[in-house]
Amino acid sequence: MRLSRRVLNRATLDRQLLLKPAKMPVLDAVTHLAGLQAQAPFPPYYALWCRLRGFRPDDLASLLLDRSVVRMVLMRGTVHLVPAADALAWRPLVQIVMDRALTAANQHREPLAKLDHDAVARTTGELLRERPYSSDQLGKALVEHYPETPAGSLMFLVRAILPLVQIPPRGVWGKAGQPIYQVADHWLDGVPAPKPSAAELVRRYLAAFGPATVADVQAWAGVTKLGEVIEGMDLRTYLDPEGRTLYDLPDATLPGEDTPAPTKLLGPFDQTLLAYAERTRMISDEHRKRVITINGLVKGTLLVDGRVRGIWETTTTRESATLVLTPFERLAKRDTAALESAGRKLLAWAEPGKTHEVVSGDPG
Repeated sequence: MRLSRRVLNRATLDRQLLLKPAKMPVLDAVTHLAGLQAQAPFPPYYALWCRLRGFRPDDLASLLLDRSVVRMVLMRGTVHLVPAADALAWRPLVQIVMDRALTAANQHREPLAKLDHDAVARTTGELLRERPYSSDQLGKALVEHYPETPAGSLMFLVRAILPLVQIPPRGVWGKAGQPIYQVADHWLDGVPAPKPSAAELVRRYLAAFGPATVADVQAWAGVTKLGEVIEGMDLRTYLDPEGRTLYDLPDATLPGEDTPAPTKLLGPFDQTLLAYAERTRMISDEHRKRVITINGLVKGTLLVDGRVRGIWETTTTRESATLVLTPFERLAKRDTAALESAGRKLLAWAEPGKTHEVVSGDPG
């Protein structure tokens, strides 16, 4: 059975809780969504705001503080916010991504080639057993042991070879500060560590993003050779518009092409735009170049009829907050009105106590 791009779009919206606001505990939502993009501290909050009914920042902040969720480098070597058990189970599966980074051509390869990486890992573990360290503090402490290696290269190494979590207040709504690190096993002491399973990782991806190709799963995880894992699983198959094989969970359902999709504001770094090799189910190649900057930043986007049709950005002062909507082409008046309404709700949620203004910019 060949699936249209519109059916794939509606499937993604459905599994990403974007067809209608969901009413579920925040921890259940983070689990269902296979974690949240967290390269910056606050995108996970925006992701949940546009997916969950009645979501409040404290609902997620409290989970970070009680260690139910953590922020750490995982899929594609980028920071994700995931449930504690997933952090322990998934890091070994994606370690190959970090290993590749250590052998890639960059400014760190030569200084690190002279070091015993296992010895650095042991030294770092001993330091962190005493207390957490900020990035600057840990870099300086490691230089005392390895004075001929720059602190930046040492931190690049330990972030790659050790499962470090960024502990609060990093990632807590309204809090600022540089990352403070602790080893995941220490921070999550007492959390049962599930056995790492590539098949389970694929299953979780499909539950959150399917149907998808092998290339899509690998693009999300940053891990290769998952085709061999997928071939050994009991999965349903389809074809995409170009005839490529799509895989899905046997009991997963697909919304129809005529399923309405609400107009929404997706937050910065929203994972629906990053979790596929073939992203045109959500955004055109032309528009993607305007949303994802050359240095990897991902702007907040306007979602109209399930597809990205523009960007949004905010400017704030102590007294006011302004949200600017910039569509990529002229939109229907009803869609502009819906986006402006969503913008006012977003400002009321994110910037309470300030005066708010929503401005619709010219298409361009």
